[in-house]
Amino acid sequence: MTRPPDTTPDPPPPRRGAPASDGRVEPGGVDWGDVAFSASSPARARLRRLPALAWSARAIAIAVLVGVLLLLVLRQPLSDWLWPDTRGQQLRADAAQALAEGRLTALDGRGARELYEAALALDPDRPDAREGLARVGEAALAKARADLAARRYADAHAALALARELAVPRARTDALARELREREAADAGIDELLAKAGAARAAGRYDGAPDSALALYQRVLELQPARNEALEGREDTLADLLQLARADLERGELAAAAAIVRRAQAVDAGHVDLPDTLDALARAVERRRANADAALRRSRLAAALAGYRAVLAAAPDDADAARGILRVGGAYARRSERLSSDFDFDGAAAALRIAESLAPDASATSAARQHLQRARRAQARLGGELPTAERRRRLAELLRDAAEAESRGDLLSPPGESAYDRLRAARAIAPQDRRVRAASARLLPAARACFDRELRGNRLQRARECLDARQVLEGESAGWREDRRRLAQRWMAVGDERLGAGEVAAAQAALASARALDPDAPGLDEFAERLRAARSAAEP
Repeated sequence: MTRPPDTTPDPPPPRRGAPASDGRVEPGGVDWGDVAFSASSPARARLRRLPALAWSARAIAIAVLVGVLLLLVLRQPLSDWLWPDTRGQQLRADAAQALAEGRLTALDGRGARELYEAALALDPDRPDAREGLARVGEAALAKARADLAARRYADAHAALALARELAVPRARTDALARELREREAADAGIDELLAKAGAARAAGRYDGAPDSALALYQRVLELQPARNEALEGREDTLADLLQLARADLERGELAAAAAIVRRAQAVDAGHVDLPDTLDALARAVERRRANADAALRRSRLAAALAGYRAVLAAAPDDADAARGILRVGGAYARRSERLSSDFDFDGAAAALRIAESLAPDASATSAARQHLQRARRAQARLGGELPTAERRRRLAELLRDAAEAESRGDLLSPPGESAYDRLRAARAIAPQDRRVRAASARLLPAARACFDRELRGNRLQRARECLDARQVLEGESAGWREDRRRLAQRWMAVGDERLGAGEVAAAQAALASARALDPDAPGLDEFAERLRAARSAAEP
């Protein structure tokens, strides 16, 4: 059977790149030369919009740039609008309120001036706080005028001073000041003030009270600075005061004289009598310091302390007097040690308290404190806690052992077995016992001979031990003080020799020994300065 012919038309060939009827994509691309756009096609419309888009981008860029510039220019106003300065605004508002209420200034900080100044400190760039201070100054000047009209002169002076401090133009404040002085002078009665001042001077009431001659003359000169009678009266009154100062110096009253001199200098530093009085004061201060030095060398500590304090009352910057007080403190510390060695604990404690008040940080004070503690423990150990009968037995035994050691010639040695050591133990038990004092008097010549012997042999440490024994046995006598200085000078000679040999450390040790013996030994400060220079030169 024959199949009829297929009359279905062939499909058009597939476009290049388009899927075939079986879903495949034919290779190849579009022939753009065959493509034609109509005037109304979307692609043609997009091409026409390109210039418009370029102009829009430029507009946006310009807008952003303008916005940045505006932010830079308007940064502070915008900041104030978005984040207001609450503290500064409150201060300015409070200041304006205080100004409206007439509270121009106040010690508690709630016056208009203080509040505006606080606001200005928070933000120095704001002009409104400065303008507020200017308004306060104008208000102060107005108040001064009102107080003047009402004859409230003290208030007028205070308000005028405030106006000047707030930089009100000087021409205006000076004009008001002149008017204020003239009004005060007219009301005060200048002639009456001058008469009262003359009467006060004639009565010897030169200074120290509102109705004294100097105060009244000063008052007149405040009102009329060129008033000749007041100028002459003030000069004569100062001459009277300086004469009193010189009389005080003759009586040794340095503090009173110095106070008068300072007062005269404050009133009229060019007074004709001031130079002579100042010279007299300086000489008196120097004499008092020298007397204090001499008293200290003689161990008259109370007199030395009073002298140095008198110098400081007249001349608070006197460094030598200040150092003298420290030396007195060291001397009281050494006295405390001696009394502790003598088991006089009440006296030692009293001397230590003075040393602590004068030189609390000195090494001598610390040493005296420790020495007193050791002496108390030694007394307790040697019999302070024994029954009365046992203490008597122990005292008799120690005195017997001391006498035997003395008969053998063991006066200061060997340690622990010498007559001196046995006697010290006896003094710990009964320091005021008659037999103990008699034994101490017998040992004293041996201690003196020991010192001289060891000093001649240049055995300085041993000489110091003998000197300490003498201090316990005889106290700080004139002979003991002289020998103490001799030993200190011998230590300085040793130090000078060691320094010449380049042994700086040994020289420093010798200086320390000399200073511990006698801080006021002649030449001690000069040697210390030489030693400091040598140490500085030796440092790299």
